[in-house]
Amino acid sequence: MTEPIIGHGLAQRYGKRTVFRDLDIVVSPGVTVLLGPNGAGKTTLLHTIVGLKRPDAGDLQVLGRDVLRRGGLRAVAARIGFLPQMVSHYPGHSVRDSVAYAAWLKGVPEREITTKVNRALQVMHLSGRARSRMSSLSGGLLRRAGIAQAIVHEPALLILDEPAAGLDPQQRIELRRVVQTLAGSTTVLISTHVVEDARHIADTLVVLHDGAVAFTGTVAGLEALAGPDIDGDSDLERGYLATLRQPAVSA
Repeated sequence: MTEPIIGHGLAQRYGKRTVFRDLDIVVSPGVTVLLGPNGAGKTTLLHTIVGLKRPDAGDLQVLGRDVLRRGGLRAVAARIGFLPQMVSHYPGHSVRDSVAYAAWLKGVPEREITTKVNRALQVMHLSGRARSRMSSLSGGLLRRAGIAQAIVHEPALLILDEPAAGLDPQQRIELRRVVQTLAGSTTVLISTHVVEDARHIADTLVVLHDGAVAFTGTVAGLEALAGPDIDGDSDLERGYLATLRQPAVSA
């Protein structure tokens, strides 16, 4: 089986700034958590994968298609769900309208839209807010509505950029449960800078630092890198900080 995401030699620049160069990344089925400090290039990498920014160099396959070739991205776009850091919406739309519109954009047949919208709202515990205007939602509810938009067409690949931003501790726990549920039927790639969120959901961790992959492996593998001379509240945090001080490793 082809890995859902295979990137080789990827390079991206913003103006004169090099975000990453010669970046290799492989995302396997399950839940992959992309960790890294602010400015590490996480969002740029996700934008590259979903086609919002074409790389300056490199090769990229998503769901078995070369998305850098003409027509490649179009062939898989309907199979990808994406939650950006800023959830886009029409303020006057209700939650249901926004999710239904997302379904239409992804090519869900009209006869199936109502069923799929109801399912997405139920998964995100938003059925009771279906008629609420998007403009009236709190930050946490807006993120949940954004995820409902991203999953309504039942994608084969779900990419979430900082999905826990603005969520309180209970909402973060609920988000973890949602991700674990979704992972049974779709590959999930999540970016975050909150290390402890990764512990409960990640099958694979990828640490991005200074535009390079500093670590790829499991939670236990990252914890094994913890050292007594490194600050942190847990072995996972200490292992994460250790990767930012050394050459790339796999574990």
